[in-house]
Amino acid sequence: MDVTEYVEAVAAHCPYIAPSVERGLTGWTVYEAAGAAGHVEAGVFQAGVWAAEWVRLLAHRPYGALACENVVVLGTDREVLDWPHWVLKHLYGPVGLMFGKFSVGEATRDRYGRCIPVPPVSFLPVRVAVRSRDARFLRRTPDLSAAVAVAVDDGRDVFEGIPHEWKEIKQWAHPLLPRQ
Repeated sequence: MDVTEYVEAVAAHCPYIAPSVERGLTGWTVYEAAGAAGHVEAGVFQAGVWAAEWVRLLAHRPYGALACENVVVLGTDREVLDWPHWVLKHLYGPVGLMFGKFSVGEATRDRYGRCIPVPPVSFLPVRVAVRSRDARFLRRTPDLSAAVAVAVDDGRDVFEGIPHEWKEIKQWAHPLLPRQ
């Protein structure tokens, strides 16, 4: 899978991508969705955990703040990314990681109104948080925004005190949904 053209186009919107790629700190791991939606969600969640723990290790190395691992999921729709993305950002935000969510063909704009390049694949990027900037992306979730603003990775187990089965993890995260 070649995402070079996409990454180069996105670099105009994110000042961290080019330096990350140049230093070999951007990874793309590709998975193919297979099975029922619930099983795919659980698999995406597990892949996100592996990516997050990898980024946590890289974060303490030189230029580690530029580490980014992208979990690509082929053959699925946006909905199966929703819950894994939601839960992962709440688990890992307090230790200074950010999760994004991009769907194949999704057309969006940046904060300046410029068109962001359309993703060629659906993926969840996980990267080290930029505390001074990323809290703004989380304004719909003020508690998470506050946690990211002061986040420090102290090595804690982000799963301490939460269930380990995917169905129960979703139930744990449900109250964290923003109130409309």
